[in-house]
Amino acid sequence: QVQLVESGGGLVQTGGSLRLSCAASGRTFYPYAMGWFRQAPGKEREFVAAIGWSGSTYYTDSVRGRFTISRDNAKNTVYLQMNSLKPEDTAVYYCAQGKSPYYISYGLALTREYDYWGQGTQVTVSS
Repeated sequence: QVQLVESGGGLVQTGGSLRLSCAASGRTFYPYAMGWFRQAPGKEREFVAAIGWSGSTYYTDSVRGRFTISRDNAKNTVYLQMNSLKPEDTAVYYCAQGKSPYYISYGLALTREYDYWGQGTQVTVSS
């Protein structure tokens, strides 16, 4: 059984930084893409960033240049470094593990490409 456990959320002022972590267990980590999504109250879950097995990265336009996704295959962990945070970044952030090994595509922006999800961690950016 795959488990994804996020940590690192919290309350930060506008312009501040946070680093989210997601620790995975239950199956071999390195072949699978990992993604970060977020959901604000009253809104649909949206794509934030993804990283393929080879390290290829994808970002939604609103976070490109401010957020950095990375992975440590030795620790079975994916990270999301968030800088220059804005109030509109406030949401519950979820990590997810891709369905298909060795899959790399802009399709990683779609929730249907993931089969395991974490419980989420709250990020609140105050103005």
